[in-house]
Amino acid sequence: MKAIILAGGLGTRLSEITERIPKPMVEVGNRPILWHIMKSFHSHGFGEFIVALGHKGEVVKDFFLNYRQHSSSMTISLKDGSVKHYDERAEDWTVHLLETGDRSMTGGRVKRALEHANDTCFMTYGDGLCDIDLKKLLAFHKSHGKKATISAVRPPARFGALMMEGDQIVSFAEKPQTGEGWINGGYCILDKSVADYIEGDETIFERGPLERLASEGELMAYKHEGFWQCMDTMRDLKYLSALWEAGSAPWKSW
Repeated sequence: MKAIILAGGLGTRLSEITERIPKPMVEVGNRPILWHIMKSFHSHGFGEFIVALGHKGEVVKDFFLNYRQHSSSMTISLKDGSVKHYDERAEDWTVHLLETGDRSMTGGRVKRALEHANDTCFMTYGDGLCDIDLKKLLAFHKSHGKKATISAVRPPARFGALMMEGDQIVSFAEKPQTGEGWINGGYCILDKSVADYIEGDETIFERGPLERLASEGELMAYKHEGFWQCMDTMRDLKYLSALWEAGSAPWKSW
């Protein structure tokens, strides 16, 4: 079963970094966030990916083209140019790098990627980390027989909470989530027929297609109460990096 990862957006709220590289290549712990997402999928037994490229897609291509070389020790013969790899630590992944256009919206990228998918596939965004159980998500999707499932997550809090008695602070909590409401956390499962709900490259997947699926009763939510964090801002990046460096990254399932 393949996993589509949308990796072509501009990442404007991280423009100080994404002017040079695409957002999914922004590093958390010296590895692109895209790598973390793929490691999570593989830890649950899913190792074939369709990466929908757009903005600076050549950076993603270069990363995977050189992955084996950068992950392994090697001996190079300067005389004949031969290379011998050893102590290899390359991942057992199959990665399809799909050009979907610099200006395509999320719907356009999903539609193009679904052309290369099987009857059912995962889909997520290249900027969100989660400790979701992907096998349970898949079992839930199979149980209801609808065309699409999205993971529903609690929105992360942007600010901490102060508990006060008069002017005295009695409790300070930098809460990771608000505990109120649900939002789309990515990590979807889509039947291939979902492509029929997408008109073309200018379609925003989260609007017309998902709204229509919902109105027809074909969209289900898998409620995930665990960790979820999107990397939208420098604050988000620093938070994820701090979790990784502290050895307490909730999404690390490998």
